[in-house]
Amino acid sequence: MDGQTRQVVVLYFITIFSLFSRYNSLEKDPPPPSYNYFEDLVSAGYDPQAYPSYFTTTIDDGHFKDLISQRTQVISQLQKLGVTSAPSTKTVNVNDFGATGDATQDTQAFEKAWEEACSSKGEVVLEVPQGQRYQLKPIRFSGPCNSNLTIQIYGSMEASDDMSDYKEDTKHWLIFDSINNLLIEGGGTGNINGNGKIWWQNSCKINKTLPCKDAPTALTFYHSKNLKVQNLNIQDAQQIHVSFEKCNGVQASGLTVAAPESSPNTDGIHVTRTQNIWITNSVIGTGDDCISIVSGSKNVQAMDITCGPGHGISIGSLGSKSSKAYVSGVTVDGAKLSGTTNGVRIKTWQASEAF
Repeated sequence: MDGQTRQVVVLYFITIFSLFSRYNSLEKDPPPPSYNYFEDLVSAGYDPQAYPSYFTTTIDDGHFKDLISQRTQVISQLQKLGVTSAPSTKTVNVNDFGATGDATQDTQAFEKAWEEACSSKGEVVLEVPQGQRYQLKPIRFSGPCNSNLTIQIYGSMEASDDMSDYKEDTKHWLIFDSINNLLIEGGGTGNINGNGKIWWQNSCKINKTLPCKDAPTALTFYHSKNLKVQNLNIQDAQQIHVSFEKCNGVQASGLTVAAPESSPNTDGIHVTRTQNIWITNSVIGTGDDCISIVSGSKNVQAMDITCGPGHGISIGSLGSKSSKAYVSGVTVDGAKLSGTTNGVRIKTWQASEAF
């Protein structure tokens, strides 16, 4: 707020205070002795029994009008300077757009609700109600949005287990793309369920006779800044559970990530080409790395992590096919690892240029 704006704001509050002070003072002061309002009204035909006394006033209308005029001028000046009252929060509930929440297909309702929330201005909350189950095909929630969005995932979002639904994009189920200042709040009850069993049994790591194919990441955040994801449960991903890619300024806290120890390639939290990320106070147990940090990532803080089962906390793999790869500024503090195949490790390919 610049100096001119501060002066106008101060003037506004002084004027409002003056308005009410003078109003009260004038209301308490008796009329001048030389003039009797009541006698004049009676002589003019006013009947005090027919009309209550609040139809009369002892306020000097000239002074009051002057105060109202001053207040109007100050408000007009504040509006010109962009000083306005805080906008109210708009709530967008997926059920209002046709979602049933009975574990049947609700993809279109979520897409419509997202379009409404992302296009709205001001503070917006997108609600996924508690106690309901929403089955979803792959969805890309694309930005940029006109507002600072909060998504309250208090119910359960469950992936379609029909593999043909993923023909257009075999690598993602839910993806948030190019959305800044996003807050996702799970409230401890929110659940993201990848329904990964159908994918695991068709993995080449489980069935050696099958070709190796991509499987979707359950929850992806791509090219976003100032992102918060908290108090959310993510389970049974098709492959990776949560991925942060090309993001900057991430806080992930209070997450619970769970999949069977036998589930293939089900990394808990995957960090790639992302910087300034804090992963804190989370419990992760999967069939692969609890946290994996790969090339292009820097300033990664992992604190108070409970890991296991799984493969531990890993930097890498780095430098596949003799490529250059770099990761820097990684801190792991207060981690508890139990039932893992490794602790905290760095993985590199031979003949690579990884650092």
